[in-house]
Amino acid sequence: MNNSIRLPAWMSAMGSNSSALAAPVIIILLLSMMILPLPAFVLDLFFSFNIALSVIVLLTSLYTVKPLDFMAFPTILLVSTMLRLSLNVASTRVVLTEGHTGGAAAGKVIEAFGHFLIGGNYTVGIVVFIILTIINFTVVTKGAGRIAEVGARFALDAMPGKQMAIDADLNAGLIAEDVARARRQEVAQEAEFYGAMDGASKYVRGDAVAGIMVTVINVIGGLLVGILQHDLGFAEAAKTYTLLAIGDGLVAQIPSLIISVAAGIVVSRVASDQDIGAQLTNQLFAKPQVLYITGGIIGGMGLIPGMPNLVFLLLGGGLAGIAYAINKKRAAAPALEEAAAAAASAANAATPAAEQEEASWQDIMPVDTLGLEVGYRLIPLVDKGQGGELLKRIKGIRKKFAQDVGFLAPPVHIRDNLELKPSAYRITLKGVEVGSGESLNGQFLAINPGMASGTLPGLVTTDPAFGLPATWIDASLRDEAQSMGYTVVDAGTVVATHLNHLITSHASELLGRAEVQALLDHLAKESPKLVEDLVPKVVSLSTLQKVLQNLLIEGVHIRDMHSIIETLAEHAGHTNDPNELTALVRVALGRAIVQQLFPGSAELSVMTLDNRLERLLMQAMGAGGDGSGIEPGLADTIAQQAGNAAAQQEAMGLTPVLLVPAPLRALLSRFLRRALPQLKVLSHSEIPESKTIRVTSLVGAG
Repeated sequence: MNNSIRLPAWMSAMGSNSSALAAPVIIILLLSMMILPLPAFVLDLFFSFNIALSVIVLLTSLYTVKPLDFMAFPTILLVSTMLRLSLNVASTRVVLTEGHTGGAAAGKVIEAFGHFLIGGNYTVGIVVFIILTIINFTVVTKGAGRIAEVGARFALDAMPGKQMAIDADLNAGLIAEDVARARRQEVAQEAEFYGAMDGASKYVRGDAVAGIMVTVINVIGGLLVGILQHDLGFAEAAKTYTLLAIGDGLVAQIPSLIISVAAGIVVSRVASDQDIGAQLTNQLFAKPQVLYITGGIIGGMGLIPGMPNLVFLLLGGGLAGIAYAINKKRAAAPALEEAAAAAASAANAATPAAEQEEASWQDIMPVDTLGLEVGYRLIPLVDKGQGGELLKRIKGIRKKFAQDVGFLAPPVHIRDNLELKPSAYRITLKGVEVGSGESLNGQFLAINPGMASGTLPGLVTTDPAFGLPATWIDASLRDEAQSMGYTVVDAGTVVATHLNHLITSHASELLGRAEVQALLDHLAKESPKLVEDLVPKVVSLSTLQKVLQNLLIEGVHIRDMHSIIETLAEHAGHTNDPNELTALVRVALGRAIVQQLFPGSAELSVMTLDNRLERLLMQAMGAGGDGSGIEPGLADTIAQQAGNAAAQQEAMGLTPVLLVPAPLRALLSRFLRRALPQLKVLSHSEIPESKTIRVTSLVGAG
């Protein structure tokens, strides 16, 4: 048996449309109050509701995080203004018709405001009413209206730029289409909100003027009605009707002032992730030294004879106590963070494994090509909500890498790692650590490039990217360190520089088949026939990838894909060996390679091989084919002498370059790369004819 109750269709429709009927019902009620007479009890009910509504609006504005969270405020401003005016009309009717019977004729609320709040003295009531009206009209409403007007103007002026920024993020792939649509709608709503607030503030100003006029009319009308119609004396009529009129005005003016304050709060606040209460608390009491100084000044005033000493001394002592509590809390914060991190790590280690579900292919997580793991103290550097600049710098690194090297590096996946030290980070390539270091957030790293004079107080360390001696210093020593010849960088730059160095040095490993195919697709937009005729008809994708990787291993950029593709198309019919094709491509890129090593120089200062050593190596190439016939003793001698010659080149401020015959270039480059990564090996065929060569030293002459 089914005991469920099913509502009729018309009742369900009424429930679903009740919110839609609310607005028409409210408007009809407001108009009815202006036309139909209301008993005193109903007036009390509506006056009480008006006060409650103003308090609700004020509290809602205080807890609003950004103006658009309270988009209905302009409409509420209009409705509340109409409610007060309707109550003024309804109460005026009751005051003038029943006022001669006593103070309770217009209801208990008006009587309470007329007697208890102003002590039954209509002179005091008039003064209080005028002061409240001036405050509301001249200060609060005028200021809020001006802010709304300026905000509307700025929002409209900034709308095209914001729309273009959204379109740029969408085209760059940083946001999805639905996110872009939501952001466009938010921009439009912001402009509409400030425009509506600018107009709605005029209602409040008009309400203040109307309140004064209604009160004056009630006083004059009450005197006429009391004297002419009810035979009251002038003094009695003035007291009775003036108290009722002032009470009526105060009942309407106080909620009006509250809502005007709410309007000022909504339009004057700056959007953030905190409500106004949290903003005031966190910013007003953010600096204990300010509270100490203020407490000292107030306490000093309390020592002056004739002052209220107890009040000033208590207030000064309270401010000093608050400052001391804030300092104590901040001093204990690092220890609490470390304890929390240690507790979380211990809890993770001690938690027994829950009952596991059956293994599936979803349990296999792909390895991130590039990863950055940070300790918890470095999280602000990578948290967009905390203003972390490292995310922008990483985007800049990828963009500059693409412009300089010639292909787009994979995204860097960032995550926190509680197993690391609080200020430590590590960089991974395909899940394997390739670099690590420590970066002290809030401090600066002063790096000694070799010409700095003097020492600095701080934590002595080494630059994680290049291994140079360095010192972590406070921000106050930054200018002093720069004047001493140090290179000073912040914590985010330290991580970004290290990441950039590792991405550049591992460029060949970042160039996968997907990246090579993306390069071809990009090139095919301009030269479709060139790409179509080469890959995969003449050269396979894997062979092209190996040639490009060989170039990147030796630091040769692949921006000039046209020359690379044309060279491969010319020679791939004779050989498919990636190493031979790489040598041919290097010859085609010779001018770019030399320009990269010797920018703006017509004379190339290089090292060369001694004639005897050159002949020995050529014989070894002939015997072993790949150079495997080189004796170990000879190999050690070459490495040692090449290292000494390279050091001499660097001491003279020159790029260490070894110039050798073409058959020996690949052999020596591969052999010396591990021991001397800074040494570049060129062949004679890669040097443009327009360049002159100056030999600075001979390797193997001793």
